[in-house]
Amino acid sequence: MKNNKEVRISYWAAHLTTVVSVTLVLLIIGIIALITVSAASETRRLRERLEVSVVMADTVSNARAEALAKEIEKSPYALSVGVVSKEAALKIWKADTGEDLEALFGVNPLSPEVAFTVKSGYSSEDSLRVIEKRISGFEGVAGVALPDSAMVESMNRNIERFSIVLGVIALVMVIISFVLINNTVHLAIYARRFTIHTMQLVGATSGFIRSPFVKSNMLSGLLAGLVASAIMAVALVAAPGAGFDNVADYISWPVYGVVAAGMIAVGVLLCGMAAWMATSRYLDKDYGELFR
Repeated sequence: MKNNKEVRISYWAAHLTTVVSVTLVLLIIGIIALITVSAASETRRLRERLEVSVVMADTVSNARAEALAKEIEKSPYALSVGVVSKEAALKIWKADTGEDLEALFGVNPLSPEVAFTVKSGYSSEDSLRVIEKRISGFEGVAGVALPDSAMVESMNRNIERFSIVLGVIALVMVIISFVLINNTVHLAIYARRFTIHTMQLVGATSGFIRSPFVKSNMLSGLLAGLVASAIMAVALVAAPGAGFDNVADYISWPVYGVVAAGMIAVGVLLCGMAAWMATSRYLDKDYGELFR
């Protein structure tokens, strides 16, 4: 009776160890995933801040500028479009320089402008040049002012480098995570290697022996994923109170839901694979080899 109790305690202790270890690993994976999502969100924000200004000819009316803005708004590259009327341009000039051009010249010499930001997929210098050429052909357009090309290329290069570094880190973390989970599950099954051998002696098939180990470790992975997801949810809720007020700008609850589901799936998959591999290892061993 005492031996049975010790076996049960050992069994649950092994599973508890697995759940705790896998939870910590999944938390690391989840944090890397959220950082990746946040970086992608910030990258999109930076690219979508690039503004293109379309300067109209002096003779063009506000109505024509508004009509052009509507045409640009329908294009696939425009994100947000705005019109600066002649009157608004005059007010801005006066506020910036203190000069009243209308009083100086007797008329408002400024022309209306159309300003718009581009979608992230059109933020490269080549795409902006194509947009410039297209808009320059519209009636009444005197010129198109693009963002500084050096700044655009520098931003895109830095974003690409950061994405590569983050991708490499994520890949390394997944590999390390699998190794850690595999070792944790292997130790849990190592403690029951003699049970596996006994089942073989009584004629149990490999699939029959392997099944309970794989299922029980997949359950451990599921529990670990749920616990890790709960911890991350609490952290996100508590983040604003800890001074991270803009967390919601980068990580929405739907995004968190996808990451949490991914963590649970990874926990179940990796634990199941590790259990299958570890069990198969002991199925191929002779009794004498079990003592090594």
